[in-house]
Amino acid sequence: MKKTYYVSPGSGEVSQVSTASDWSFVIEATDLEIERLRECLDQRYSSDWQGFFRAHIPYREYHYDRQNDAYDEMTIELYKMLYELGDRQTKEHIEKMGILSN
Repeated sequence: MKKTYYVSPGSGEVSQVSTASDWSFVIEATDLEIERLRECLDQRYSSDWQGFFRAHIPYREYHYDRQNDAYDEMTIELYKMLYELGDRQTKEHIEKMGILSN
């Protein structure tokens, strides 16, 4: 059974309660889909930290960095999931972002 969730990709939060004005996306998802979404958010968070630590190595450029590549890939995967599960406004917002155009 699908339930309504509110997702904030920036903070990595997923909730069934819309109490804050900063929720970016509304989705309809099953428990299994939410589990996959949370795994994606966790992997993205982990990649972000790895990129943070890598950033302190001055001789390594961004475009030759697998940690940043992993973060970028997880970000695209996250937005694909949000698009698939999202309501009309969520889909329109992601389309305007152009993140899935590649």
